[in-house]
Amino acid sequence: MFRRSAAATLAASASLLVLAGCEGRHPAAAPAAMPEPLAQVTPPQQLMTDLRVLSADDMEGRGVGTAGGERARAYIVSRLEALGIEAAPMGRLQAFQAEGRDATGRRQVSGVNILGLIPGTRVTDRYIVVTAHYDHNGVYEGQIYNGADDNASGVATMLELAARLKAAPPEHSVLIVAFDGEEAGLLGAKHFIQAPPVPLASIALNINYDMTARAETDGKLWVTGTYQHPALKPALQAIPSNGAVALAFGKDSPADTGSDNWVHASDHGPFHDAGLPFLYFGVDFHSDYHRPSDDYERITPSVFASATELAISAFRALDASLDR
Repeated sequence: MFRRSAAATLAASASLLVLAGCEGRHPAAAPAAMPEPLAQVTPPQQLMTDLRVLSADDMEGRGVGTAGGERARAYIVSRLEALGIEAAPMGRLQAFQAEGRDATGRRQVSGVNILGLIPGTRVTDRYIVVTAHYDHNGVYEGQIYNGADDNASGVATMLELAARLKAAPPEHSVLIVAFDGEEAGLLGAKHFIQAPPVPLASIALNINYDMTARAETDGKLWVTGTYQHPALKPALQAIPSNGAVALAFGKDSPADTGSDNWVHASDHGPFHDAGLPFLYFGVDFHSDYHRPSDDYERITPSVFASATELAISAFRALDASLDR
């Protein structure tokens, strides 16, 4: 997750190495104790498989422009094709080059976005663009930054949604987009806006998933963007909590400053800058954020399953309420 800065935080020696471009980077916070025991929700098997595969050591942290990132891309493409999700009008892959940042400073980045299309049943010429970045921080000083929560979790949630939409088609046409280069400066999302596969005017909404697994920090899956788009909030307010996780709204008003404002925290930022409606779904910081310890084994399956079910319920509610 990019969040409030143009860089990622890496642990180095006894302190954090902050990549160039950070301003006001929020330090990883220690998890707060849950107020009550976690309710057990059984996760879909494929959801956990996707999370495990994408955050495995052999993906080498999925750094943009690396062999590990290429392996992650091949896996996501194979999953979309196994689900029978067709390519977008411009094709399955959208390559780009841009200047980004990593631990060594500024460099030229070559990335590849992954696109899929699910036709709608009611509003076929309007698109909900569902996004999640698949890159992370790669390998630094011999340590693999597996990025299980950031953002193998968001990709797994997006793939679970895609499977559900193939089984029960959406009302709007849906673009499924796995972005590359988010950690280097939202590069894939910026390129998508610059070279969209459909006219920007036809995009009804961007729904962005970034860090959807570790809701045990506060029991909340945060929804950012209803301050900017209050008409979207009523459809979500009626969604009940799932297990130990509930939707929460905020981190998007002028009163939310610095690290508490997530309007440009991830790949929804370029959509917002282009004047397009957006909603961002993500959990709060935890002690493994942007550290080598953000591993699959740290995730509580029932909590991740609850957050994913809430994200899917939110999509269904928004899909039914838009363009009425």
